[in-house]
Amino acid sequence: MTRILLVDDDAELGAMLAEYLDGEGFNVSQAYNGKEGLARALEGGYAVILLDIMMPGMGGIDVLRELRGKSRVPVIMLTAKGDDVDRVIGLELGADDYIPKPYYPRELVARIRAVLRRAEPVAVDGANPSETDPADELLLGKLKLKTASRVASHDGTVLDLTVSEFNLLEVLMRAGERALSKDELSRKVLGRPREVYDRSIDVHMSNLRQKLQSVSGDAAMIETVRGFGYRLRQDT
Repeated sequence: MTRILLVDDDAELGAMLAEYLDGEGFNVSQAYNGKEGLARALEGGYAVILLDIMMPGMGGIDVLRELRGKSRVPVIMLTAKGDDVDRVIGLELGADDYIPKPYYPRELVARIRAVLRRAEPVAVDGANPSETDPADELLLGKLKLKTASRVASHDGTVLDLTVSEFNLLEVLMRAGERALSKDELSRKVLGRPREVYDRSIDVHMSNLRQKLQSVSGDAAMIETVRGFGYRLRQDT
């Protein structure tokens, strides 16, 4: 059974959510403050962390900042409706997705399952990754991706990528010279349609671009197609 850690100071809501998720086949553990949540997340063994942003004491943003220094475990932020600043900060710090409160439990389950799917090799245009790349290796200049082991490197230097960042890079590499729209990237990488004013793909792409630049010195490795989306430069 897939283990999930829910970090939220609302014990009543947490109990109801845990019961619902249990019925969907998940094993939910709960932490009721940021400090406890961080400690338990770092113990490992969880497939996804559900992290409330607004908590007394150590808030969700601080938990995420500490967690990302030591762990790549997928994180879904639980944010206040309309709180765009916290969402963007969370994504910049490496959260994989967010869902605003109040939310429908079925939508949260869909987000959890989408995040879990992201840990698997990405299928492109309906093809199985093992069929499109039997050698389990994508190469573009000095960039190398080993899709099954989920290791990305540039000229031998391993990149420390989140699940979303790795999948973005894989989708871009598989697309070749073709530019991908933000809508298409959201569906393939985040597992959901892109919402109005949704900056998730832009923030994940910015993080990926910074990490690539840190090892390559090339700020233009990922090209922005104005008003449309992104593509990976082929002379990388």
